Amino acid sequence: MSTYAYVGCRTTKERNARGKGIKVYEISDDGTWLYKQLVENLVNPSFFCMDETENYLYSIHGDFHEISSFSINADNGELTYINTVSTEGENPVHLSVDKSNRWIYVANLQTGTVAVIPTNEDGSLSKLKRLYTIPGLKEGAISHPHQVVQDNSRNYLIVSCQGRKEGFGQIVVFKINHETGELTETCTVTSREIAEPRHFVFHPNNKYCYGVNEKDYSITYYNFDEGTGQLEPKQIVPTLPQTYTGDGWASGIVIEPAGKYVIVSNRKHDSITSFSINQETGMIAFADCVKTGGEQPRFIVMSKDGKKVVAANEVSDTIREFALDMDTGELSFTGNEIHTESPVCVIFKLKQNYIAQ
Repeated sequence: MSTYAYVGCRTTKERNARGKGIKVYEISDDGTWLYKQLVENLVNPSFFCMDETENYLYSIHGDFHEISSFSINADNGELTYINTVSTEGENPVHLSVDKSNRWIYVANLQTGTVAVIPTNEDGSLSKLKRLYTIPGLKEGAISHPHQVVQDNSRNYLIVSCQGRKEGFGQIVVFKINHETGELTETCTVTSREIAEPRHFVFHPNNKYCYGVNEKDYSITYYNFDEGTGQLEPKQIVPTLPQTYTGDGWASGIVIEPAGKYVIVSNRKHDSITSFSINQETGMIAFADCVKTGGEQPRFIVMSKDGKKVVAANEVSDTIREFALDMDTGELSFTGNEIHTESPVCVIFKLKQNYIAQ
């Protein structure tokens, strides 16, 4: 079954970028990526999500202040621009749509806020409804949200925050009010001092969850209580091989659909690392680490079939695909390499997943 792939990139000279906008591909049954469309004149479309129907795609504009909406053509997967609205903050880095399909949550990294933006039935975006500030170490200081992901029940918003100079490295959990879009904090877990939490994923059981920490290149295992919205840290392990003595810079994290393995990407070391998950305890153990064959794999994603990890090598302008051995957790390059400029995000959509309005 064909799959559409949407690739976002950096475009600005401040990022030393070579990207041109959003590229659309169709992936055939044999795994070949066929280029279909370039959506130009966009600034740093660097993270995506889709609405609940998968008829619309939403993109942040990294380093700036906006998000944009696009409709997805049911026949060919191509994008048509709808509109752009302000996030009322600086450097939006992540976004997600709630299960009512009425609200988009956006992490404004630089200004320490989570924005709540209403969506409309036609896929367009309305003006910001509310802004939540993540406080820092002293009055007037902020922490820096890097992701706004939801648990499997879609009733909680988990915000990974970095401390940087005047904030807290922490995971903040909010209960979502799907009627109003409002957020109520249920839990905050502070990280190690230099960890700097970045991204977060949930096991299919919605109890085990894992956060990748950027600056100390580690992964933390937490238990999550869906009834109370409480997180409890249980384990921390390094994302880099024991024999590697250089610096690191952890980035992306994904979990394969069955919940057997969690995988992270490592910039500077330019690798992806897999960990096996003990299904009884949730504890993780190192399984494999392989080079991505490129520079700065900022982003990784699982393929739609859950059998491959796709790594976006931002600096070397490639997307590379790695098979995941479900028995051992070993990763191996499939030979599939796509050349595209400054890739920092990939999202997939099955060709048949169109729901008429």
